[in-house]
Amino acid sequence: MHGSLKIYCQQIRRCEGEEGMKEIDHPPHAASLLESMRSIGYTLESAIADLIDNSISAFAKNICIEFRSDPQPYLAIIDDGRGMSIQTIVDAMRHGSTSPLAQREGGDLGRYGLGLKTASLSQCRRMTVVSKHNGVVNGFCWDLDVIASRQAWVMLELEPAELQGLPHYEDLMVLKSGTMVLMEKTDRLMAGEVNVESAFREKMGQVHHHLSLVFHRFLTKEGVNPKLHISINGGAVPSIDPFLQDHKATQRLDEELLTIDGTKVSVKPFILPHLSKLSIEEVSLAGGNEGLRSQQGFYVYRNRRLIIWGTWFRLAKKDELSKLARVRVDIPNALDHLWTLDIKKSAAHPPEAVRKNLRRTIERIRNVSGRTISFKGRVASSVEFTPGWLEVIDRGGFRFEINKEHPVVRQFILSQTAEGNGLLNSFLDTIERSFPADALYSRMASDFKPEFNSDYNESKLEEAVRSLIQSTEAGSFARKSILASLHLIEPFNLHPLAVKKIAEEYMTDE
Repeated sequence: MHGSLKIYCQQIRRCEGEEGMKEIDHPPHAASLLESMRSIGYTLESAIADLIDNSISAFAKNICIEFRSDPQPYLAIIDDGRGMSIQTIVDAMRHGSTSPLAQREGGDLGRYGLGLKTASLSQCRRMTVVSKHNGVVNGFCWDLDVIASRQAWVMLELEPAELQGLPHYEDLMVLKSGTMVLMEKTDRLMAGEVNVESAFREKMGQVHHHLSLVFHRFLTKEGVNPKLHISINGGAVPSIDPFLQDHKATQRLDEELLTIDGTKVSVKPFILPHLSKLSIEEVSLAGGNEGLRSQQGFYVYRNRRLIIWGTWFRLAKKDELSKLARVRVDIPNALDHLWTLDIKKSAAHPPEAVRKNLRRTIERIRNVSGRTISFKGRVASSVEFTPGWLEVIDRGGFRFEINKEHPVVRQFILSQTAEGNGLLNSFLDTIERSFPADALYSRMASDFKPEFNSDYNESKLEEAVRSLIQSTEAGSFARKSILASLHLIEPFNLHPLAVKKIAEEYMTDE
């Protein structure tokens, strides 16, 4: 009998429970499986975020990320969490160390028992974990080259001298307890790069932004939860709030609580301020490199950790009217099985019970977002403004016409002769028909900030207001009506204090 066939036959067992069934001991090929798992889809930023999840679950308050490109590139993540005993670290280094079906503690950010290994080895060929617990230090290593040469699941235990020779070992030793994950032989990280140092810095810049967003609720004080500090080569990672909650013009809609399988899912909508009310820096923070329009949608958090954002889950399309709408959805880890959370914790899909409620939320916030865009950031109210343009719905479409009842336009029409009126109407019609709707839509969908009124300073405003008032007869009903409603007429309503001052001056003379 052929040798491999003989071995195969020897592995066959008669299964006691089922007649006719045979049981085969068929373990995976260590080197092949680990090489394949490296391509599970981690980016550098998602890999580091996964490792930080472990630090947070270990109650770390400070997480230091250190990277160097010379002489050999490496990346280290050091935390001051509770550390691991030798048995705990051995278990943590095992692939599939925790069943995804097991119930997790409320604040645990893990799920599949694979993140520590798959995240690290997706970027390097050698990953080492060193942990200090109760004053005792232990270190273990997975080295893909060793596994390939031995053709077995061989994990290395580091001797004290080997531990002391690791970069940042002393940084770990000064802590009461903590853990360091060290990535070396960074083949995937540097693949195809000519300049290792510049490539490393550029990629770590992306990591910096990613962590600022994904862990933004940890990086600030939220309720009773302690503030987390993350640094990269000594520089603090700031918090990026996608909802701009500190901006006075951000609108917060009522929170809704959904009960799914006996647990609560929180849905909290926000409407960002109109673009005209945001600084360039705020636009950048709210939209990042992809823009405000593409970042609208649901922001799903699992135990306060952002796992997916900028999507309506195909429940609605991303369009101009909803581009200011963002909805914070908080889910507990007890519902992972319903949200089909992936290994990288970077994708999830809501169950049907949640989708039904989210559809209702979308309709509610789209209306508010649309009004915010249409009214240039003003919160809708019962007060009627006198606009410069009118929206006309006609034959299933719409167009914009100059408001001929606007006081400025009205006074100009009244000042014209019959011949002049014909020419004026022709002029206004030309302006209306040449309204640059397509160009405006394209610009509004981009990150360019509209500047329709940016140069309409107080001196120009005063000149326009005085010209309008002086075109009417002193003491007339027309003048009194204009003075009483100046603050409701576009564009004068943009400068209410200056308008009020001028109106009071003329009212005194009446």
